[in-house]
Amino acid sequence: MLEDLSFGKLLIILLVVMVLFGSKKIPDLAQGLGKGIREFKKALKDEETSPDNQEKKTENKQVS
Repeated sequence: MLEDLSFGKLLIILLVVMVLFGSKKIPDLAQGLGKGIREFKKALKDEETSPDNQEKKTENKQVS
């Protein structure tokens, strides 16, 4: 499905997005998306370093 996306098709999609959202809204949408991704990565990192998760890792190592 995605294999047949050529440069021309991508250009048309970008033009449609520009018409629908306007050129002033696109940077705001991209900024919101970037913030969401950063928060998601931070939450994953915090989950890995949380004390509860560390206890589970040590318990699994002791059982093995």
